Parts: sequence; structure tokens; C-alpha cells
Amino acid sequence: MAVIAIGLDVVEVARARGLLERHHDRILDRTLTPEERLYVDSLGDPAPAFAARLAAKEAVFKALQVFDGARTIGWRDIGVRRLGDGRPEAVLLGHAAAVVSRRDLTLHLSLSHSRDVAAAVAILEDAPRLGVS
Repeated sequence: MAVIAIGLDVVEVARARGLLERHHDRILDRTLTPEERLYVDSLGDPAPAFAARLAAKEAVFKALQVFDGARTIGWRDIGVRRLGDGRPEAVLLGHAAAVVSRRDLTLHLSLSHSRDVAAAVAILEDAPRLGVS
């Protein structure tokens, strides 16, 4: 596989907390998929997870900028879900899925957060070329 693009983003947890305090339902409905919303709402302190998802969406968006039409991808076109072992997985929906359709790609996502910041890195790889003659 060859790396096509990398996206990186950092979000301050305090900024995410402020958004939640001022616009809770509106900001969550505007930025998160229903699956993400259920997860974030289930937490005692949703701000770190919300910040991590904002960073993830922005990192994935930045990685997808290598494709025509990617500038119109919306917040809810990129989702994050937790796999059974706790690792995050990027989920492309709607316009994001359409932009990368018919391409054999792998999207890796890493998230981290501390008390103060959340960070995400997205790495987009193409599939190995097999049987080329």
C-alpha cells in the first residue's frame, strides 16, 4: 500500500465544552451521526469525546482533499465508531462515501485526548496493485 494523504487536527477540550454548553442539542445534531450522538450522550463528561470526534472529522476531511468534490463533504458525512477492541474507525457516509466510491482505499484513524486537547490523525492508503502485466 502507498500513502495517498494524511490529515491531522487538534481541538481544545475547553472549546468543545463551550460549544456543548451554549448549543448542546443543535451542535450535536449538526456535527455527529446518530451513532456518535448516542455514544457521546452516554458519557458523564461528553466534552473530551466530542472534541476527539471533531478532530477526527477534520483530519479525515483534510486527508480526503486529494479528491475532486471533497470540499463539499459535511460534518455528518464522516463518522467515528469504536470497534470491539476500543480502536476508532472512520465511517464515510453520504457525500464522503460518494467522493471515494469505486476506489480501493484504506483509511486509518488514530484518536487521543488529554484533559486539555483532543487530536486525530487520518492516513489514507491505496490498495496494493496486483496482477499488473
